[in-house]
Amino acid sequence: MISRRDFLQTSMAASAIYGASGFGQWGRLAAQQAVTQDQLLQFDTFGNVSLIHITDIHAQLKPIYFREPSINIGVGSNKGLVPHVTGADFRKMYGIDDGSYAHYALSSGDFEALAKGYGRVGGLDRVATVINQIRSDRPDALLLDGGDTWHGSYTCHHTQGQDMVDVMNALKPDAMTFHWEFTLGSDRVNEIVEGLPFAALGQNIFDAEWDEPAELFPPYKFFERGGVKIAVIGQAFPYMPIANPGWMFPEYAFGIRDENMQEMVDQARAEGAECVVVLSHNGFDVDKKMAGIVTGIDVILSGHTHDALPEPVIVGDTIIVASGSNGKFVSRVDLDIQNGRMMGFRHKLIPILSDVIEPDKDVAAVINTVREPYEEALSEVIGQTDSLLYRRGNFNGTWDDLICDALLSEREADIALSPGVRWGPSILPGQDITREDLWNVTSMSYGKAYRNEMTGEFLHVVLEDVADNLFNPDPYYQQGGDMVRTGGLGYRIDITKPQGERITEMTLLKTGEKIDPAKTYQVAGWASVNEGTEGPEIWDVVESHIRKQGTVKLAPNNSVTVVGA
Repeated sequence: MISRRDFLQTSMAASAIYGASGFGQWGRLAAQQAVTQDQLLQFDTFGNVSLIHITDIHAQLKPIYFREPSINIGVGSNKGLVPHVTGADFRKMYGIDDGSYAHYALSSGDFEALAKGYGRVGGLDRVATVINQIRSDRPDALLLDGGDTWHGSYTCHHTQGQDMVDVMNALKPDAMTFHWEFTLGSDRVNEIVEGLPFAALGQNIFDAEWDEPAELFPPYKFFERGGVKIAVIGQAFPYMPIANPGWMFPEYAFGIRDENMQEMVDQARAEGAECVVVLSHNGFDVDKKMAGIVTGIDVILSGHTHDALPEPVIVGDTIIVASGSNGKFVSRVDLDIQNGRMMGFRHKLIPILSDVIEPDKDVAAVINTVREPYEEALSEVIGQTDSLLYRRGNFNGTWDDLICDALLSEREADIALSPGVRWGPSILPGQDITREDLWNVTSMSYGKAYRNEMTGEFLHVVLEDVADNLFNPDPYYQQGGDMVRTGGLGYRIDITKPQGERITEMTLLKTGEKIDPAKTYQVAGWASVNEGTEGPEIWDVVESHIRKQGTVKLAPNNSVTVVGA
């Protein structure tokens, strides 16, 4: 008798062969072949339940360019597995033709040329069109937002998230969970959540003082769809007080809370749930581990690490769906739920090619309304770039090279540090750099650019700590994000070593001398989680630097030598 897991694997294999899931059929299109909206949205309706997943929008209301990472290193049991496969290996794995729009959407290779051919991606008015099309086919589809929504742009910062709240309300989601939202401060988050017309979920959001579930964020909500009772359980980012400033939300505690998740799954099943969906902001590898521990979950909709995968990954009886970031993709998942069991699924990761998908007029009007007071500031040109500006990559991105250059020069520092955040659109060579572009990669509520003295020994501790966050073989000790970016500092990293032994050969680049553990260096950085950090805002620092440069041109960054990847 075939097991449920084997059945799901067979279902996924059939999907890949017959085009029911992912980019399989798109990868076989001839290179640069014209694509229509109907082709992008074509889907053979399946089963009795539909889920629509969006996540990690980072306040990107308008179409953007966004380059996927060329390096995404996996460690431990995840080494060599998706999402830690990139470039040509990734395209080969999923049957994606070079030059196709699946190549452009999912891979970094030939990004500049393909971007010129296929255009920008995203735009929540285009996302709305896709959602509306799915709803026209399946009127009771569940729309679920994985968080990192009220953060990441000029207008989001200046409206304290209200621009995104207004636009998302127009999309009419059924539920969301959280991460960067909490950096608005708990008072503002509480104010927004109390007025939301949909569920704000987080089984792992607890009252810090009493160590009990926070009343404002219920662990789950039931929905009746397609004759099926569905429980959607929220899983907020577990590491909030570590990765972000805990003083901004002192009354809340987080954590993975596997045991509580299992209790919530069991409780929902006891209350009649025939299908259990976890709306997660754990990050993909953490979700994989959780799926192997907690039983009874049918679907995990994964967010936080910005991975875009054309096929779900199966762990036990659970399918895990990754839907990218920045409004670049929408996932549709159709489920066949019979007698309280998921008997099969059909999935499609839909790329939001903004030149192909017609914008929804109603949502476009809301976007224009929330942006209108800021248009003059947003559109002001502060410089140009001769280099491709992008952020993604385990060790460096050209946006962060530019930010580090600005910190070194404007703050008169020996060494610069920039956080390894994954959000932020790309800019093509030859484009103007506007204030909006700059804020898209620097906007946060704790953006002070500090300048401190640090010993070489302390710098080593900082690098080792961040490296363990990336390369600890246990996913539960990984917080997502990438390695802290460095300016003026080179080093060697062996990712196979234990914490404390990964970072060696630290070098001050301007002199070529080895970093002395006992010596003090002037270090500039930003996004410190410490309360009371002083300094100018990072966007002002970088804007001043760009204006002095006029045209930005970045040399290749070879300051980090990676061993063991």
